[in-house]
Amino acid sequence: MVYKDINYYNKHIIYIHICQKRKKVNVRFGDIFLYGIIAIIFCISFAWGALFFITHHYVIDFSALSAYEEKKTSILLDDEGNEWARFQLDKRKPIDDVPLPQHVINAFIAAEDWHFFSHHGISCKGILRSILVNMYYGRKAQGASTITQQLVKLLFFDGKKTFTRKIKEQLCAVLVEQQCTKEQILQTYLNNVCFGCGIYGIESASQRFWNKHAHELSLDESATLAGIICSPARYCPLMYPLSAQKRRNSVLGKMKHLGFISQQDYDAALLKAIEIHDRAIDVCIAPHLKEMVRMYAQELFGKAALYTQGFSIKTTLNKTMQSCAQQVFNEAIVRMRSQFKADIDGGMIVLDRKTGEIKALVGGFDFNTSKFNRVMQARRQIGSTIKPLLYAIAVEQGIDCAHTEIDEPLEMVHNNVVWAPKNYNKKFNGMITLAYALSHSNNIVSIKTFLKIDPHKVIALAKKCRLSGPFHTYPSLALGCIDGTLYEVAGMFNVFANDGVYVEPHFISWIRSSWGMRKYKACPICERVLSSATVGQIASVLSLGLERVKTLYGYQNWITSQAISKTGTTNDSRTCWFVGSTPSLTVAIWIGFDDNRSMGENVYPLKTAFPIWLAFNRIIESLEKIFSFDPSLRRVIIDERTGALSEQGKPGAISILIR
Repeated sequence: MVYKDINYYNKHIIYIHICQKRKKVNVRFGDIFLYGIIAIIFCISFAWGALFFITHHYVIDFSALSAYEEKKTSILLDDEGNEWARFQLDKRKPIDDVPLPQHVINAFIAAEDWHFFSHHGISCKGILRSILVNMYYGRKAQGASTITQQLVKLLFFDGKKTFTRKIKEQLCAVLVEQQCTKEQILQTYLNNVCFGCGIYGIESASQRFWNKHAHELSLDESATLAGIICSPARYCPLMYPLSAQKRRNSVLGKMKHLGFISQQDYDAALLKAIEIHDRAIDVCIAPHLKEMVRMYAQELFGKAALYTQGFSIKTTLNKTMQSCAQQVFNEAIVRMRSQFKADIDGGMIVLDRKTGEIKALVGGFDFNTSKFNRVMQARRQIGSTIKPLLYAIAVEQGIDCAHTEIDEPLEMVHNNVVWAPKNYNKKFNGMITLAYALSHSNNIVSIKTFLKIDPHKVIALAKKCRLSGPFHTYPSLALGCIDGTLYEVAGMFNVFANDGVYVEPHFISWIRSSWGMRKYKACPICERVLSSATVGQIASVLSLGLERVKTLYGYQNWITSQAISKTGTTNDSRTCWFVGSTPSLTVAIWIGFDDNRSMGENVYPLKTAFPIWLAFNRIIESLEKIFSFDPSLRRVIIDERTGALSEQGKPGAISILIR
């Protein structure tokens, strides 16, 4: 059709320029759209007829519709052999013999497939509506899969979105409709559909969320479950209750629009909040540790085997200690977040002092919000926690803890740059012993001591303690200007509680197959890195600071056993460290921001990390009360500043071990 009067049709036509014989052809947009719709309907009708012609002569074995083969679950055992978590592909239970109420069925029909009981596997109306909506929005805003199509996709196809898979899916959907009743299709669908958090099937979901059977679901609960299906990752009420409630209200609106419920029922259901049953929230007690186990086991055996072969994984976790650690850590973080008005976070690790077994691990405040493991992944400057290594080398080179140095202003020049380190309190103390310097975390004397010893020996010792570095021989090494993780710092400090022996922190004891064959056994590194005599001298000093703090703040009765500890801070209070050991456990705590920004002025470990350690040890008392030190050492009482012999009870008198 050719139009000569262009102006008359300028509001209703589009132009298609054809460079052929200099002719301009103009066609009305309405005609193109109408012909396109007719063509689409013709193609759909043709495909529909072809599907019925083809499928009429084929029969498929649909035993999968009524049968589900449960994969073998790998279970995680604690240090007492009790299950505390598991790895499984899904959690599902079939619907019991009691029929589902009509409002349950209507909720899923309204949410997923309005024409379920009238179509034959695929919905031409749904496809046409989806095409128009997606054309309008210019993107995929609406799907056209029927419940039958979703079912065959669940049972017979993977998640790859291809045109070929879609054709096969529609073919199978028609076959299913020809050979199964609507009731069979719907029941199988409800038994297999995902509701998020690894939950499959309406029976499992109703018991998990509300501790009731599927036939006992109320109208609002039914709408909640129906609303999850389109996007379990966004609408699972265990993870996102507000989003789940908004989606539920949308489903209720559809049910009212379709005449499934009255205005009164709609209003009543709309007012109800989503209340998950207390026992339904199966929160893993150690989610970061569970993720560590998963990654390690997957590396050994592969994901498919881990989730289907039914391994028994004996971990080192102690559930009592883990619950206590999580509780005291979270309470402290809530308090600090309120104080700092910011999302401060951190980590906590608890080691068995002798074996290196990880008894508890808190990788952060909220695993659901952030899966970042601040025990294993957060690398920060370790600060003064490195100082025990420095003084241990000094002792091994013949400089005992009664040796004195002058705490005074210090300036050093390197590459024409002046470095003037200071103590954390910006004060200088004059003559002090190394014992005083270590127990008070003095910076100036630490640097002076570092300059008197072989720095390469400090680095070698740090590497033996599995600090990853990188290292340098600059004097700033004495102040902990190297990066490390909480996991590494805990293993390093445990040397001073374990008589000079480094034991590798580990979290798996053994792994066995479903028939009991041992597939893996832990062989942690165990190496002596310091002499017993050296460790005894350093440990006696590391106990002084803690005793002083206990006396100052009235904590004498909080810890009934001996303990050694070390604090650590970095410039601008970016990180607060506290590591403490009793004769049973070594606990390391890190507090800071994930982006490593400053926490502000006057923020120290005694205000942040130390209270967590104190609260934990007040609940989890040490089974052993005292450390065993090298018998060749003798205990002396000296003046903390002059190093001269003193008497118990005199001001400034401290008790240390020396050769």
